[in-house]
Amino acid sequence: MRRLIYIPIIHTDSDMGSLASALEQSTVALCGEERWERHRATAAQFWHMVSDYVETLDAKSLKVYQDGFVSQGDLGKKIIEEGVRRGSKNYQIIRDLLNRGAAIISTEDMALVQEEYEYISRIMKAETQSQRVLAYKEYESRNSQLTEERDSYIARSINETLQDGEVGLLFIGAYHDVIPHLATDIVVEQLKEKEKVKAYFDELMYGRDERKFEELTRYLSSAVAAGVS
Repeated sequence: MRRLIYIPIIHTDSDMGSLASALEQSTVALCGEERWERHRATAAQFWHMVSDYVETLDAKSLKVYQDGFVSQGDLGKKIIEEGVRRGSKNYQIIRDLLNRGAAIISTEDMALVQEEYEYISRIMKAETQSQRVLAYKEYESRNSQLTEERDSYIARSINETLQDGEVGLLFIGAYHDVIPHLATDIVVEQLKEKEKVKAYFDELMYGRDERKFEELTRYLSSAVAAGVS
């Protein structure tokens, strides 16, 4: 049996690199300052919860797969260290796992990750509204298929590298859907339900239901028991 712990993640500013400022401005414009500040607090609590859970795992038996990650070995470790220096809690958790004996595995296809980055970069760097609308339409026309291709590649990476008796840990954005592409003998355990994490982001950006937003916030922040299934 192969086991995969599936962690639908909340990206923070430190994960966004040079696009962080523009992405934050766009998000604040949609959800407002108050919700954005509540989101930042929720993200911090979420990563604290993930860290507490991961500390209960036997790292020596883990293979780590990361959203957007295209390297492994010494180069992969250098990239993780760079993320830690930027303040990425996601990468801090992975570095701690590596220090405890886990292995980081190249997860994604460089060309697909670069393609998505370029689409988002064009949207964020557009100088006029018409340019931004055009860039968004171009991205929207490709986004569904691009995500599908990335998900298929991620699953293939896991299928080919996670061996019988091993445990994998996948940190992945909530709008991805890797599970249908995984081999049938891989048992998936979601640390948090990806549909609820996705619902949180939908409510954050576009919703106005305060009760729902609070419920999802509490769900993301709540602790999980060791041996989650």
